Amino acid sequence: MHLKIITHDKVVFDEDVNEIYTRGVDGEFGILKDHVPVMTALDIGITKVVQDNTTRTFTTMGGVFQFKDNVATILTDLAEDGNDIDVTRAKSAKERAEARLSESKAEIDAKRAEAALARAKARLKAALGKD
Repeated sequence: MHLKIITHDKVVFDEDVNEIYTRGVDGEFGILKDHVPVMTALDIGITKVVQDNTTRTFTTMGGVFQFKDNVATILTDLAEDGNDIDVTRAKSAKERAEARLSESKAEIDAKRAEAALARAKARLKAALGKD
């Protein structure tokens, strides 16, 4: 089957794969060859693909997942290959978001800080290849 991960700016991934695992708004799911057609909204998380004996991870920051006729397409605002993520920068972003959430001041935008934390965690998970 084939997977294409597309953002507004570029095609992040466009190759044949054996397995796809990603996170929809209703939870995590996997796709194998000849799966029934499906379309769902994606949550902030990682998409893991298996090609033969190799596993690759990508951040997928929301978007839409579609699978039909053994072709999967992910349309998302932001996607990154786990190999291209700056781990130090992602850790710093995670720490900043956690610090903002721990502040007791009412001025912080909790939803924005929570989204920043989720993005940072997804980047770290993709970069470090951890499930």
